[in-house]
Amino acid sequence: MRVAFVSSAVPRRCGIATFTSDLAAGVRAADPSVRVQFAAIDEPFAARTYAADVSWRIAQEDATAYAAVGRAISRSAVDVVNLQHEFGLYGVWHDGRYDDHLRVFLDACTRPTVTTLHTVPPVPEPWMLTSIRDAADRSAAIVVMSATGARLLQEVYGISKIPVVIEHGMPVIAPHGRRRLKRALAMEDRSVISTFGLVDPRKGLEYVVEALPEIVARHPRALYLVIGQTHPELLKRQGEAYRNSLIDTARRVGVTEQLRFVNEYLTQREIVEYLLASDVYVTPYLDPGQITSGTLAYALGAGKAIVSTPYLHARDVLADDRGILVPFRDAPAIAAAVSGILQDPLHKRDLEGRAYEYGRATTWPEIGAQVLALMRHVVAGGEQEVAAAHVLIA
Repeated sequence: MRVAFVSSAVPRRCGIATFTSDLAAGVRAADPSVRVQFAAIDEPFAARTYAADVSWRIAQEDATAYAAVGRAISRSAVDVVNLQHEFGLYGVWHDGRYDDHLRVFLDACTRPTVTTLHTVPPVPEPWMLTSIRDAADRSAAIVVMSATGARLLQEVYGISKIPVVIEHGMPVIAPHGRRRLKRALAMEDRSVISTFGLVDPRKGLEYVVEALPEIVARHPRALYLVIGQTHPELLKRQGEAYRNSLIDTARRVGVTEQLRFVNEYLTQREIVEYLLASDVYVTPYLDPGQITSGTLAYALGAGKAIVSTPYLHARDVLADDRGILVPFRDAPAIAAAVSGILQDPLHKRDLEGRAYEYGRATTWPEIGAQVLALMRHVVAGGEQEVAAAHVLIA
């Protein structure tokens, strides 16, 4: 079978590019005979070198480019298209109006398409409703990463097609080596709290910084690691203003010695090593409607004790005592949750075990096999059903 993945693509520094690369590797692991090609979405004014499996390029925000690549894929030997959707990748706003280039692509492409929705706002704007409904009408299957996302599509968006739930994948991680990795990072005597991913104000990192004085009062060797570069689009517009504001906050509350930045775009191996060195992982994100978080998926896969705000993805995957949920924008609650974990080794170990047990079932090889099963059903013209384990039909 030949599959065309339509998405941003590595080496673009974009979470969906990384996701698609990992997913394609999972599909290949499930069946090495599958032929994979990519249609890479390039941000405006960008020029970069891709690997040989990038067969097409789409100039983001150019509707004619989406149509042209849709027609090119239709003329190719591709059997099925796997499309990863985020509103910003497939459209542009003009004077308050959204020009939907996903519909342009799907109208031009005659190959059956499996569309994965990375964002499903619980209170959508009218243009969001139209865009998602059009995508459902024009796709052979719609995939979301949580049961909550599937319910929203049916109850809020009014989509009659049954969404397929396939969770966010994560690397295969052996949850060992914390002491060794702390030594390698010169942090062997520290209680390491971490957050990783592209840095921007939507992450709410300032609330963890503001929680540090209370955490440090109970655990003087606590250290908060902010791992990752500033989001490229934010960097273009505002430079390092947000990161500098975190430093200013640390100075104001007196925790400059307890805050460290890893201001690099890391490989997957490096991310995993920092995660394994961590004692507590925090996602203090601010958007209640966030339907998926790759960083949270990685933390589960690494078997971390997790503290998170209750955005939709966190509420789903941290249920059944797999983590601790705290209110949005609440530094004292973060401090209490993190301190409670650090002072209770048995509770910490229990959270780690529950997280890892859950994460084991959603590694990239497992997710790749589920996505491959769905694409085979689509190519065969079968019903939207997947027999692979851990796939839920809402």
